Amino acid sequence: MALTWIDKPFEKLSNLELYNIMTLRQEVFIVEQDCVYLDNDGKDEGAWHIWAEDKPSNIVAYARILAPNVSYEEASLSRIVTHLDHRSKGLGQELMKRSIDLMESLHGSGQCRISAQSYLLGFYKSFGFESTGDEYLEDGIPHIQMYR
Repeated sequence: MALTWIDKPFEKLSNLELYNIMTLRQEVFIVEQDCVYLDNDGKDEGAWHIWAEDKPSNIVAYARILAPNVSYEEASLSRIVTHLDHRSKGLGQELMKRSIDLMESLHGSGQCRISAQSYLLGFYKSFGFESTGDEYLEDGIPHIQMYR
């Protein structure tokens, strides 16, 4: 599968790119996971966005990188998502590798804190994240804070 990887700050996103990013996030986090929450949390505008397209304008994986002191003292990755049709093909691993590399380039550090869905604990551990507390509910889904 040939993918095109793109990364941009919010102000460089086209209307179509933003629309497609929001569509993927809503398809997975709201519809697939049956979780009613406000996806527009006010953090996209200051974030750097990274995604993969399998054809022009068809986003199949996405993450956003938040600067230190936006969500946590450290930089963070959030809204990490892979389209249902593209899972179990190594795309999530590639997205994480690229996101961590970009975060380090942008913020000069590999330190990162995330709020991870609990069932993905092992996935994030494979990238050097360690759980830092007890499980909690976020938008009705079990999560755990992790640090790298």
